[in-house]
Parts: sequence; C-alpha cells; structure tokens
Amino acid sequence: MPGSGYTFVCKLDVLKEGVPRRFEVEGVPVALVLTEQQVFAIHDVCSHSAVSLSEGEVDGCTVECWLHASRFDLRTGHPLDPPATRPVPVYPVRIEDGSVYVRATSRTEQ
Repeated sequence: MPGSGYTFVCKLDVLKEGVPRRFEVEGVPVALVLTEQQVFAIHDVCSHSAVSLSEGEVDGCTVECWLHASRFDLRTGHPLDPPATRPVPVYPVRIEDGSVYVRATSRTEQ
C-alpha cells in the first residue's frame, strides 16, 4: 500500500484470537489484537504505568494491563477502569490479501 501511510506489519495468520502481539510500526510500539473477527491496533504502552499492553489479557474488545488491571477499549483506546485515566492511541488497520497494514498515526489524543 505504497503512498497510503499504511505499513505492512504481518500476515494475518500469525495472529491468534484473543492473544495480543507486539510490533514496531514506523518506530511506534503497537499491540495487534485479533478479536471478534477484527484486528485492532493500540499503542503498546499503558498510559498509567508505561508497561506493555501486549502482555495483558484480552476480553472481547478490551485489553487489560497486567500490572494494575486497567482495561482499555481496543476501538477507542479509552480506559474503562482505574487507575488509568488517560486514553492510549489506537491506529487504523487494513487487511489486504491476508496481510495486516497499520497507519501509525494516532486516532486519539493522549
């Protein structure tokens, strides 16, 4: 997808349902999550404790930070539980020919 701002990240078949996976996209840490038949891309750093969200548990369209149990909505990046109060960026995803592409520009403000 040259010129679109999207970067190839991985083949779709390397993602497992409900298992977050960390990637670097244009120097940005991104967690990809395949859940509910969609792929979501969320910044891979918790806004509360600066730990990797890709090490957390997925439940539906949420990922839980393993350190303090804040959950983030994979669609919006908004925290659903304290102690996190600030959202994390989410990124647009495109799937083409079995490949996952992410545009590493934020759709949410920190």
